[in-house]
Amino acid sequence: MAEFALPANSRVQQGKTHKAPAGAKNVRVFKIYRYDPDTGANPRLDTYEIDLDDCGPMVLDALIKIKNEIDSTLTFRRSCREGICGSCAMNIDGTNTLACLKPIEDVKEDVKIYPLPHMPVVKDLVPDLTVPYAQLASIKPYMQTQTPPPPDRERLQSPEERAKLDGLWECILCFCCQTSCPSYWWNGDRYLGPAILLQAARWIHDSRDENTGERLDALEDPFRLYRCHTIMNCTKTCPKGLNPAKAIGSIKEKMIERR
Repeated sequence: MAEFALPANSRVQQGKTHKAPAGAKNVRVFKIYRYDPDTGANPRLDTYEIDLDDCGPMVLDALIKIKNEIDSTLTFRRSCREGICGSCAMNIDGTNTLACLKPIEDVKEDVKIYPLPHMPVVKDLVPDLTVPYAQLASIKPYMQTQTPPPPDRERLQSPEERAKLDGLWECILCFCCQTSCPSYWWNGDRYLGPAILLQAARWIHDSRDENTGERLDALEDPFRLYRCHTIMNCTKTCPKGLNPAKAIGSIKEKMIERR
């Protein structure tokens, strides 16, 4: 994937440098994107020298150390630290990933950290995800049924029906794939993007859902689904090893089957 792409009107300046403690032996350099829209100042890259002998192994460990011990103004999202919540998604070393799952040792030179690309920035490493979440709501990511549930048990699936959901239900909505997709960069106001379409596929392929036709009708649009050009950035960057491009292809197959 290409390096983090900034808006055309942005100019990132060199910011402050925070030196490692005297006597530190195992020092790594972290260059972190800083931006506070309330100040009106241009974005900048602040440099932090971290002693890895006094830091955990993951990029998120370094960010927490910086915030707790060096610069409390650094802003980022994080929660579970287990690759489950998706909160700490950011662009690290030119690739969208989760900071809690990215080992520092995997980055060979200075560790460059930016927010997820091509999204408005709330502050520092925090992107504004208002639009993707609105797009998620638009596909109704919950079971829709017309018949009443069985009175004495839940709605059942065969093992074969349940297996069709593998590779779909594991998505944690980190939006690493969404913000790595050039088609979404160009048409994000109308194209739903790989994360949302993977979520749509999860319900389209669920044998218990009874509104498959309506779901497909809602996606039958030149932009909402068909702006996917199978560039494959989404699959390459997914920190959970999922394949959004394959999920999108499966929706297109469903479209063909019903014609």
